[in-house]
Amino acid sequence: MVFSSLEFLFAYLPITLILYYLSPVKWRNAVLFLVSLVFYGWGEPVYVILMAVTILADYGFGYWIGSKKERGENAKSILVLSCIFNLGILFFFKYYNFIAGNLRPVLTFLPDLNVELPIGISFYTFQALSYVIDVYRGDAEKQKNPIDFGAYVTMFPQLIAGPIVKYREVADRLKSRTVTLDDAASGVRIFIVGLAKKVLLADMASELWLAAAESDSPTAAAAWLGILMRTAQIYFDFSGYSDMAIGLGRILGFEFLKNFNYPYISKSITEFWRRWHISLSTWFREYVYIPLGGNR
Repeated sequence: MVFSSLEFLFAYLPITLILYYLSPVKWRNAVLFLVSLVFYGWGEPVYVILMAVTILADYGFGYWIGSKKERGENAKSILVLSCIFNLGILFFFKYYNFIAGNLRPVLTFLPDLNVELPIGISFYTFQALSYVIDVYRGDAEKQKNPIDFGAYVTMFPQLIAGPIVKYREVADRLKSRTVTLDDAASGVRIFIVGLAKKVLLADMASELWLAAAESDSPTAAAAWLGILMRTAQIYFDFSGYSDMAIGLGRILGFEFLKNFNYPYISKSITEFWRRWHISLSTWFREYVYIPLGGNR
């Protein structure tokens, strides 16, 4: 189910918002968790089990690390175990087919599993890891309620295409949040802008790109137009989904950070990296690049 589909706009979203706002405040995380599982299961019913395993495992890792740190004990081995678990699953689903296909002529015992990549696995894996790492660093407290943690990992607005939300950024909102009429109106405006990017710009650019790509002998002008339209399609598609996620998050009482900042006006690759998919580049900088020594 995609945000621009009719079933999302006229069935899933209205029902979700009605259930969410009619529920008592203390039940809203549970409602958000359940409707997010339905959203994910709509397209990946089998892999809901994998997501549930990830949630339970990382909730356990975080609770274990938090408990050890409260007692003044070293919890680094648990952090390493969590990283191996999460990145091992991600690596398997993303690269098993490629590696097995190349090694099978030599290692004939490798089975042909034809593994399909679960939708959004990178996003929810990185989010779950951010929780464990934040607890280990002392940037966040251990989450005692597995439902609240499940709501954080599965939150449907950013589950499929981001932005990646670090746990410490929403920890307080998971405990308590309010939504004013102005917040909801602002969220609706942001969502509509994102929807327009997707439907009016990205989808139309895609049609022009396909027309150029499928032509047997395109002219130079047509080829360049196709390249430009493909470039526009990628940006407006991804940026549009991010805007829709930010808008939906605000309607639900969460604040997600901006994910794109006019990347095509960048003057260097470094600047482009800072402006494109900001949540991903920030995640890698804070949880991978700097811990490994940064520019040293």
